[in-house]
Amino acid sequence: MDAALRVCSSPVAPRCSAKPSPLDPSICQPTAVGLPCWKRPACGPLFTRRRCVAERSKEDPPVPALAETEDEKTQSDGDTEVSVSSTAVIDNREEEEEAEDTKEEEQLETRLTYNIVFVTAEAAPYSKTGGLGDVCGSLPISLASRGHRVMVVSPRYLNGDSDKNFAKAVDVGRRIKIPCFGGEQEVAFFHEYRAGVDWVFVDHFCYHRAGNPYGDRYGAFGDNQFRYTLLCYAACEAPLVLTLGGYMYGQNCLFLVNDWHASLVPVLLGAKYRPHGVYKDARSILVIHNLAHQGVEAATTYQNLGLPPEWYGALEWVFPPWARTHALDKGEAVNILKGAIVTADRIVTVSQGYSWEITTVEGGHGLNELLSSRKSVLNGITNGIDVDDWDPASDKYIPFHYSIDDLSGKAPCKAALQKELGLAIRPDCPLVGFIGRLDYQKGTDLIRLALPELLQDDIQFIMLGSGDPDTEDWMRSAESTYREKFRGWVGFNVPISHRITAGCDIFLMPSRFEPCGLNQLYAMRYGTVPVVHCTGGLRDTVENFHPFAKEDSGQGTGWTFFPLSKDSMLGALRFAIQTFREHRSSWEGLMKRGMSRDFTWDSAAAQYEQIFEWAFMDPPYVG
Repeated sequence: MDAALRVCSSPVAPRCSAKPSPLDPSICQPTAVGLPCWKRPACGPLFTRRRCVAERSKEDPPVPALAETEDEKTQSDGDTEVSVSSTAVIDNREEEEEAEDTKEEEQLETRLTYNIVFVTAEAAPYSKTGGLGDVCGSLPISLASRGHRVMVVSPRYLNGDSDKNFAKAVDVGRRIKIPCFGGEQEVAFFHEYRAGVDWVFVDHFCYHRAGNPYGDRYGAFGDNQFRYTLLCYAACEAPLVLTLGGYMYGQNCLFLVNDWHASLVPVLLGAKYRPHGVYKDARSILVIHNLAHQGVEAATTYQNLGLPPEWYGALEWVFPPWARTHALDKGEAVNILKGAIVTADRIVTVSQGYSWEITTVEGGHGLNELLSSRKSVLNGITNGIDVDDWDPASDKYIPFHYSIDDLSGKAPCKAALQKELGLAIRPDCPLVGFIGRLDYQKGTDLIRLALPELLQDDIQFIMLGSGDPDTEDWMRSAESTYREKFRGWVGFNVPISHRITAGCDIFLMPSRFEPCGLNQLYAMRYGTVPVVHCTGGLRDTVENFHPFAKEDSGQGTGWTFFPLSKDSMLGALRFAIQTFREHRSSWEGLMKRGMSRDFTWDSAAAQYEQIFEWAFMDPPYVG
């Protein structure tokens, strides 16, 4: 095999040799499966069932005019009078209607579709620690339903409890060797075809350990850079070496790389593939779910990544003097997320507000200047949710069902939740809920500070989450101190999270920053009114309540507060509590407006398709 087509040391399956556009069949050679590559759905970043109307109109010869009948005349170039029979008028109308139908069919048939490869550290239901898993478990399915061919590449995490999640994934019998970290690392691929998506799992012993995908009770795993370097190399090779459903995805892919764990993919495309003529027409899009995590390691680890020395600048990172450990510390490091920001063809964040925040000093986590320089290719798309899984009309985890047209099941859900958690069953008492990680980002320290004052009012409060050990201990202590009003559930439990979302009246999210946020979307869909800090995706999705807007009919879906302070948060909560108690008609309007919002992934998928189109308008990144 030509060495120019080799990047990893493993054998590579036959690839499509055609480099020009797949829309021109005349230049495509037959492939190993016996079809020209333009007919194979695996080849090409975009493929169509026929050429577009504009292209055909330029190439096709003019059609000779039909002979005139005795009672029909065509208009000449001169001033000749034209007479047209009524029969001809009817025929022309029918022809115009048929032409319109044909045009609509052709536009449908010629809609661009792509070979999309998601690269992610987690994808629900196989692995999940937060919103990243939800997005990469739902968006691929939505894109596949819109006609795209979609592969998701993620690690095969085995820790005993998670093994059953991968039970239906089968070993495809393909092994590759990845040159990194001073040797050749062999990985295998497992595959499951589900919901129109090829779910591909990279298997290596480093993914088989107790804990979550990133760490255990002792903290983050020390070899995470190694683990996700393997993922990125394997994801680059998967479209070239795996035959799925009888086809390969081929070179002309669109890579959607999610957060720092997958951020080496755009760097590899530019440094190790395109110089050898591979992936010349591929594109990469970086999706930033949380800029706070960037994959920063010591500068000496660069040599482990298997990249050419001249590419060090793409990942180079220097800490400011105040962040260095001692006077002799030069602050030199490698930042994998930075490498993707530099080399990706486009960048997407998970909300419009967050796409602006990351270009500011406050929200940029040191990368704001670099991101500002790439504003021309930076967009924000608000996440969707799985409206089948999160549907109060059919949710299997809640005891009573309800909908926007029939809210009668909401109150019984609240009573059942109060009974389950040992609180007094009081329909008139506002029930406030919080679900999330117990850490600084989620503002749990603000809740701790405000709770004694908040519980002086006649309310009930429920918290569900895990994370910071001190906050977990505080939740246990607060439950003992405020036994009649507070319940703290340490850990995460899917059924109870659904019951809290359905049973609470108010949902609190005081996040310091929130790229998108999903819990406020779940809450609104369940008629639970959110009170949120005005930041990122929370600002984009929660409309502040104005009771006297629109001719006293009201508007808004919740309350937003700013700045992030105890007094500001308590003020918003007190407005919500007062509205719940004294203005029931306004409260019902809040519930219904939230429940009527479009939270489907289909809306987000359509916006992603626009980004795909823009990505292919410009040439790919070449270092």
